[in-house]
Amino acid sequence: MALEITTANFSEMVEKADKPVVLDFWAEWCGPCRMVAPIIDELATEFEGQAIVGKVDVDSNNDISVKFGIRNIPTVLFFKDGKVVDKQVGSAAKSVYAEKLKILL
Repeated sequence: MALEITTANFSEMVEKADKPVVLDFWAEWCGPCRMVAPIIDELATEFEGQAIVGKVDVDSNNDISVKFGIRNIPTVLFFKDGKVVDKQVGSAAKSVYAEKLKILL
């Protein structure tokens, strides 16, 4: 299961992470986000111990969304050493997310 990333834990979970981080920016009302959600949860299970996989609710954590210029959801950002190194805007196949993550491992 993907971790809930919030303003309160963002620095610790993302910026200071010693593993690659995958963040899914989503909202409850977003249809395509509901299609991506199970994929993100599967990645969290498959890459447990190798990467941090989390979700950011854009409605509850608007400051994080603004910081990264998130204008469309779902948007998935890929971090390494606390910096954004890749992104996927819109829904995509699980293999797309998995390949982007594998490159960071």
